[in-house]
Amino acid sequence: MSSRNANERLLLVVSIAVFLDTLFYAVITPLLPELSHQLHLSKLSAGVMTASYPAGMLIASLPGGALAVRRGPRFTVITGLVLLVISTVAFGLLRTAPGLDVARFVEGIGGACSWAGGLAWIVAATPRDRRGSVMGKALGTSIAGSLFGPAIGALASATGRAGLFCGLAAVASLLLIPVTRLEDESELSDQPVVEVVRVLRRPALAGAMWLMVLPALVSGALNVLGPLRLHRFGAGAGIIGATFVLSAALETVMSPVAGHFSDRHGRTLPLRGGLIGLAAALACFTLPSDAVLLGLVMVATAAILGIFWAPVMALLSDLAEAHRIDQGHAAALMNLAWAAGQIIGSGGGGAVGKAFGDGAPMLTVAVLCLVTLVALRGGRVAHSAAAS
Repeated sequence: MSSRNANERLLLVVSIAVFLDTLFYAVITPLLPELSHQLHLSKLSAGVMTASYPAGMLIASLPGGALAVRRGPRFTVITGLVLLVISTVAFGLLRTAPGLDVARFVEGIGGACSWAGGLAWIVAATPRDRRGSVMGKALGTSIAGSLFGPAIGALASATGRAGLFCGLAAVASLLLIPVTRLEDESELSDQPVVEVVRVLRRPALAGAMWLMVLPALVSGALNVLGPLRLHRFGAGAGIIGATFVLSAALETVMSPVAGHFSDRHGRTLPLRGGLIGLAAALACFTLPSDAVLLGLVMVATAAILGIFWAPVMALLSDLAEAHRIDQGHAAALMNLAWAAGQIIGSGGGGAVGKAFGDGAPMLTVAVLCLVTLVALRGGRVAHSAAAS
């Protein structure tokens, strides 16, 4: 098998792995109003359930990166897939809020392993000037999981979770076969995690991580407040699922385009446009008075989010290489930043929304986008990206 064919096969298998992870993460969205009714969840409790996945990823981010560095990306991806299968079965069978929280927490741990191993694997096989494009393709496939996740959630709402989720877990387990057959030529390393944490004090790397936290924060808040607000306007699980399916479709298209653009024109240029668009979209979140208009605002926000992921992840990978950080650890930093943003957005967004209304968290993040835009124009992250 030629090197090009091997790399394409690797990209395909890793993309499917993160696709499955994203799919099972996204099923909660149309199920949330129903679960809130059945289990008597407040906005805060719904936020906790949504945030349980990123909480697991947050805690497992650095250990997942260390596993990829020490045991290799293939072993790490296999570990993630096994945990995904177990947690999916548990989410289908359990009937209590704490049980479902734990199932999603374990899924987050598996996601940290799948993403750390998968990203380190494909970055090691990709030239630096193509990282944005390749990451964009992998992310586009993974985001496509968000297309099917809400649809699966809506179907589970109609048919019941147990049989559907157990069947999907069985299908996901089949991916272990091609993963075990892929060659893993990544060099193992004993680079300690403490060395990675020490590098975070450098402004360029810390700034790049913030650029990952910010859109994740928006995504987390939108995943909690969006379906609950749509439900308040009379939308059922099918309409809510369709809104998120369309959102994911546009985000899937935007991700590889933004990644390719960043390879040619620099990592921060698409991010500046994204920050302006995101601030405007968030400021409009509470303006609609019916489900259709609110759905359109949510779809537009998701499309803008698609601009961020590939350029930011490629930027983090470039900076990690410049600071001699192993790519397994670089992937862990991406997971860490994304999970932190998701937790703050979903848990904090739910709490602030309950106390002050849905507009308060969205307007706060809109202001943060504008402040970040100003800082990015003359900050060290921009200079480091240009140099890379």
